[in-house]
Amino acid sequence: MKLLLKIVGKLIKWSVLIFGVLFTIYMLNLDMKLVGWLYKWLNRFHDRRDSQRDVAF
Repeated sequence: MKLLLKIVGKLIKWSVLIFGVLFTIYMLNLDMKLVGWLYKWLNRFHDRRDSQRDVAF
């Protein structure tokens, strides 16, 4: 019985922790901020590349 309560307690703790992290990411819009930063970084990276280079498929 104690083992079952210990497992359920850990399951609830992890569930609350994961929910809290995901809720924070959602409320602060952190996922779109990360995508925006990555988009800007990729644009700078590709703008520096040689534009005369032929695209090979």
